[in-house]
Amino acid sequence: MGGDFTIDQKRYLEGFVSGAQAVQAVRGGARSTAAPGDAAATTGPDAASHQAMARFEAEGRKLTPEEKAKREELGLDSYDRMRAAAREGTFPKGPDLLRWKYHGLFHVAPAQDSYMCRMRIAGGILTHWQFRGVADIASTHGGGYADITTRANLQIREIPATDGIAVLERLVDLGLTARGAGADNIRNVTGTPTAGIDRQELIDTRPLTHEWHHYILNNRDMYGLPRKFNVAFDGAGLIGALEDTNDIGFQAVEVEDGFGIPGGVWLRLALGGITGHKDFARDTGVVVRPAEATEVAAAIVRVFIDTGDRTDRRKARLKYVLDAMGFDGFLARVEDKLGRPLARVPAAAVLPRAEPDRLAHLGVHPQRQAGLSYIGVGLPAGRMTAAQMHGLADISARLGDGDIRLTVWQNLLISGIAAAHVKEACAAIAALGLSTEATPLQAGIVACTGSKGCRFAAADTKGTARAILAHCEARLALDGPVNVHVTGCHNSCAQHYIGDIGLIGARVPVNDDGDTVDGYHLFVGGGFGSQAAIAREIYRDVKAQDAPLVVERLLKSWLAHRAEGEAFAQFTRRLDIEALKALAEQEAAA
Repeated sequence: MGGDFTIDQKRYLEGFVSGAQAVQAVRGGARSTAAPGDAAATTGPDAASHQAMARFEAEGRKLTPEEKAKREELGLDSYDRMRAAAREGTFPKGPDLLRWKYHGLFHVAPAQDSYMCRMRIAGGILTHWQFRGVADIASTHGGGYADITTRANLQIREIPATDGIAVLERLVDLGLTARGAGADNIRNVTGTPTAGIDRQELIDTRPLTHEWHHYILNNRDMYGLPRKFNVAFDGAGLIGALEDTNDIGFQAVEVEDGFGIPGGVWLRLALGGITGHKDFARDTGVVVRPAEATEVAAAIVRVFIDTGDRTDRRKARLKYVLDAMGFDGFLARVEDKLGRPLARVPAAAVLPRAEPDRLAHLGVHPQRQAGLSYIGVGLPAGRMTAAQMHGLADISARLGDGDIRLTVWQNLLISGIAAAHVKEACAAIAALGLSTEATPLQAGIVACTGSKGCRFAAADTKGTARAILAHCEARLALDGPVNVHVTGCHNSCAQHYIGDIGLIGARVPVNDDGDTVDGYHLFVGGGFGSQAAIAREIYRDVKAQDAPLVVERLLKSWLAHRAEGEAFAQFTRRLDIEALKALAEQEAAA
């Protein structure tokens, strides 16, 4: 055909191209036809993240390799190649290590030449049949066990290269997903584990965690972050959600009348928690209606996408944006995204919140529903076998309400148990080799995966945690809760800085030839919630085999020298480090 197009032909072609671009944006995210640095050429749901990358380049700054990999192919678009790799029995390499994590698959070599799959479980609550299904997947495709994480989540380990896709698809068949559970994404959404059954809660967080969970899954731009992001909803219940350790912490509070907004239950907004970098989420003075929480969280995430550092992974967290912009400057950007101001109230408008019970995640506790109780089950450093999972699922189905509730303390609750069945349920749990005893140390032991399953860890944290528990419980009678957090590296997945006693993995030299053994640096005096504090270092280079004895001496010195009613954290904060060491040495000499 020759000549120019007619007006009608031009309009048809313009409409065709526009429609094709829209379909491409939905299917494959943003596409850029220009050279890097031309932000205007990027369209589609990935546009904001690509434009942020381009701004850094325009400033003459170099993107991290991870940012370049995400611009070339976002992990969400890698599924076909993942399936091909599974057929070939090969693990990812190079940038694909990051991309596969967008689907929840982590190649954890050299610790294990296998995948770990981390799930996404809104609020940490799942049904007995989903829990049983995860056990079946772990038996068929993994190591025959699962771990509960410090985000009230589940992980399956020892998955061969051929089985990663099968695990992901079987999870979807169960009504679960691993999408966005790793890499630079919004991680598992946590909430109050006793939501809806709690005797003191101000709000049931289940609708809030589920709404945010599904919003993340169904909005592609929520996967354009420069680094990971954590969000938690705390309903002011008996068991804390550790919301102040999250990038966004929503805290249920009761607001009095007379401060410019209607009185009642609101969500107080705290921002910037990242305890591995020695910072808690701080109160912003903003309060949010529960029905608006998802909208506000999304606006905060979008400002982070626009402003988070894409040139330095160590500084690519919300804390550092807040440090640079200030809270007022950051919240002004959030209000621009929302198109309206956020509600603010003075501290005097907020009534005091009930304190959580640090032992309430273990043992038998009455629910708000008359005649019903939940039972908190203790797990050794969060690990359980598939057989134990089957047994717990059976107890939940037969004697409870059918729910399994995971906690950030790496254990689980079985809810809805009638008074007449509590004794039977406890006996059945004990028959599985698990405990319902609310001992202070059992309640407070937290451990990350450690060197047996994570290439970053410098020590076998789960083994050390179990050793500390066994050693100290056989020798000490504690009369108050003590948290011992054992983490393997500076990523601080077990949040060692908030433990009464915190341990971080280290390679400890044993000779002049460069040989090392598992070991730890020890910290004391951490806390969370109303007692929030960053722990101080007391010892360096303690061999793993000596760690239980060192912890015992610290606890004995507290029991011998504390003031009346003084908690361990208060005791360690009252004394300087040298004084604490001297008291521990006295115990060693004795």
